[in-house]
Amino acid sequence: MLQHLSISNYALIEQLEIDFTSGFSVITGETGAGKSIILGALGLLCGSRADVKAIKAGAQKCCVEADFNVSGLGLESFFEANDLDFDGATCCIRRELTAAGKSRAFLNDTPVTLAQLKQISAYLIDVHSQHQNLLMGREDFLLSVLDAVAANDAERSAYAKAYADYQSVSRKLEELRARASDEQCDTEYISFQLTQLEEAHFQPGEQEELEQEQEQLAHAEDIKRALCQAGQCLSSDESSVSQQLRATIAQLHQVSDYYAASEELAERIDSCRIELDDVLAELEQAADRVEYNPERLAEVDERLSLLYSLLKKHRCTTIDELQALQQQLQEQLDESLHFDERLQQLEAEVAQLKKQLHAAGEKLTATRAKAADLIAAQLTERLQTLGMPSVQTAFEISPRSAADRSGLDAVVFMFSANKKVPMQDVAQIASGGEIARLMLSLKAMLAQHQQLPTIVFDEIDTGVSGKMAESMARVMQQMAARCQVLCITHLPQIAALGTKHYMVYKTETDEQTFSNIVELNDEQRIREVATMLSGADLSEAAIENAKSLLRTH
Repeated sequence: MLQHLSISNYALIEQLEIDFTSGFSVITGETGAGKSIILGALGLLCGSRADVKAIKAGAQKCCVEADFNVSGLGLESFFEANDLDFDGATCCIRRELTAAGKSRAFLNDTPVTLAQLKQISAYLIDVHSQHQNLLMGREDFLLSVLDAVAANDAERSAYAKAYADYQSVSRKLEELRARASDEQCDTEYISFQLTQLEEAHFQPGEQEELEQEQEQLAHAEDIKRALCQAGQCLSSDESSVSQQLRATIAQLHQVSDYYAASEELAERIDSCRIELDDVLAELEQAADRVEYNPERLAEVDERLSLLYSLLKKHRCTTIDELQALQQQLQEQLDESLHFDERLQQLEAEVAQLKKQLHAAGEKLTATRAKAADLIAAQLTERLQTLGMPSVQTAFEISPRSAADRSGLDAVVFMFSANKKVPMQDVAQIASGGEIARLMLSLKAMLAQHQQLPTIVFDEIDTGVSGKMAESMARVMQQMAARCQVLCITHLPQIAALGTKHYMVYKTETDEQTFSNIVELNDEQRIREVATMLSGADLSEAAIENAKSLLRTH
C-alpha cells in the first residue's frame, strides 16, 4: 500500500508531500492542473524513462520518493536475492534525476539498477492508464490472467522444467548436427594432420638432442682439432705436463728424508698427475669418436626441418605441445566417427522429452481452460451490471504452432457487446469505453484471486457517464476491500464514492506556475463535487446536488 508520496522539482511541482490511506481514494482537478504530472512521477518510480526536460526550470535535480507498506506481499526472497535491507514491513523507493542527465534509483536508501527498480515496483504499484486497455489484445497478458485465476503454479513449474530440459537437449542436437556437417568436411584434413604427427614419431626432449647433435656434426673438424691439440699439450714427449709432474715428484722425494713436508706435496702433485692422465685418456677417446659425417648431418637437418615446420604450422613451441595437439586431433577424429551414434541418441532423447513436454503442457492447458470458463462467466456477470446486458465473453484457446516457454496455448479474448452479434477478437471490435469497463471488471475479479499491488486508475471513466460511472465506482469500492485503489477521475459520480478525496490544483505567480495536491475536508469536497457537476460558477443548486450525491454514497 502506498503510504506517502514526495515529489520535488518535477515539472510544475516544486515540493509536494501527500499521505495516502487504504481503501478507495479519488483524485480530481481541472484539466491541466497537474494530474498527469503526478502520474509521470509515479512512472519514474516504476522505472520509466527519465527525461531531463521533466526537471523544474531552474532546478538542478528532481526527486520522487514513495513509502509503501509491504506486509504480507512475500517480498523477502526479492530482497534476499538482491542483498538489500528489508524490515519485512516497509519499503522506500526513490528516483533522482539531475540536470546533467544522470538518473539514480534507490531502494531503502541502497542504490539499485533500473531493472531491479522495475522488478520491485511491479509488486507495489500498477498504474492503469488508457494505453493499458490494449493489454486485452496481448496474449502474454491473457495467459497471466488465466494462470492467476487457475492458481496453477505446480503445473507451470512442471511445464517450465520440461520446456527447459527439451530446449537444452534440442540445442545440443542442433549443435551436433551443425558440427557433424562441418566435421564431415574437416575429417579428411584432421586425418591428414594426425597422420603427419604420428609418422613424425617425435619424442620428448628430442629437439634439444637433435640441435646439440647438429652443432657437433656441423663443427666436427673444429672439435676434433681442438681435442687433439689439447691432448698433445698434455702428452708431448718433450714437454708434456705429465713428464714435468713426474720430475717434480722425483725432486721432492729426494729431500723427503730430511724435509717431511715434501712427501705430502709430492702425493698431492701425483694426484694431479693421475687426474691429468685420466683427462688425457678421455681427450684421446673423444677425439677418436668425433668424425665428420655429412650423411648423419643431413639426417639431423632433415629431422629438425620437419620438426620446425610442424611447430610453425600448428603454432606450437615444443614437442610436448605437438603431442598434446596430436591427442586432441585423435579425440576429434574419434568423435567424428561416432557422430551418427551420438545423433541417434540425442534424437531419441529429444523425442522423449517432447512427449514429456506435451504431457506437461496439456495439464497446464486443462487448468487454463477451466479458469477460462470461470473468468468468462464472472466477467459477463460484472459487465452486465456495467450497462452491457447482452455482453458475451470467452477465451479462445487453441494449440500453438510450436511450444514456447508460456505453454502450448494460443489465446484470444473473444467479445461481443450486442445481442446476436458474433463474438470477435476484443482488440478488433470493442470500443474504448467497453474495454475500459472490461479491464475494470477483470482487475476486480483478479483482486479476489491474488494479492494485487496499489492500483492507480487513470481515465478508466473514458466514454462513460452518469449511472454507469457510479456502477464503475462501486466496482472500485469492492476492489478497495482487498487492495488500495486510487482513481483519477473527471466524473462526480465516481468522486463522490471515494473514501478519501484529493484535489490537484495549480497556482500561478508573475514568475512561475506550480502544481500541488491536497486532501479535501468535507466542506471542500462538497465544493469540488459541485464544481464537477456544474462548472466554475457554483450555484446553490449545484451545492445541494453535490451534498445529495455525497450523502447518497
